Amino acid sequence: MKKYELTEETREWYGITLHRIKALKDIGSSVKAGDLGGWVQSENNLSHKGGCWVHGNARVCDNAEVYSNARVYGNAEVHGDAEVYGNARVCGDAEVYGNALVREKANIQSTADYITVGPIGSRDDFTTFYRTSTKGNEIYVKCGCKNTDIDTWLAMVEKTHGNNKHGKMYREAAELAYMQIKKLED
Repeated sequence: MKKYELTEETREWYGITLHRIKALKDIGSSVKAGDLGGWVQSENNLSHKGGCWVHGNARVCDNAEVYSNARVYGNAEVHGDAEVYGNARVCGDAEVYGNALVREKANIQSTADYITVGPIGSRDDFTTFYRTSTKGNEIYVKCGCKNTDIDTWLAMVEKTHGNNKHGKMYREAAELAYMQIKKLED
C-alpha cells in the first residue's frame, strides 16, 4: 500500500514541476494520514517503504532519493543524484546535491554540515564528510563501503596508503572537511 500520494498542488522550481505530497496513512508519530508534506518531482524521489518523509517546504527532485527512515525538513533541497537514508536528517536551508550520500546519524542543517569531494583516491570515487547527530560534534566519512568517524577513517587511510598519492589526497580532503564542517560546542 502506498503511504502518500502526489496532490494536484504543484510549483515550479528551476524549471522542474514539483508536487505537494499527502500522507495516506500514519507515518511514525509525527505524520498523520491526511497531513500535507513537502515537494517531490515524482514518486521516485520518496520511498513508500519505511518512515521516510519530506516535510513543509522541503524539495526533492531530479534523481535524488529519500528512503528508509530519513527526513527532509524546512527549506532543505535534495537534488541531483543525492541519496538521504538511514536515520539521516536534512533540514533548515541545507542543500544536498550531486553524488552526496547522507545516511545513518547524519544531521545536515546547512551546507556547512557536509562536503563531498571527488572523484579522488584509489577508487576514483566520491567521498562525503558529514556532521552526525551524535553529540553534534562528530564528523563521519562515507568512502566506498566504509562509513565511520573521521579519525578511524584517517587511520585506515594511513594503514592502506601511507604517504602515496592516494593517501595524500584523502588527507587533504579531510583537512578541507575540517575547515567546512565547524564543530559544535558540547
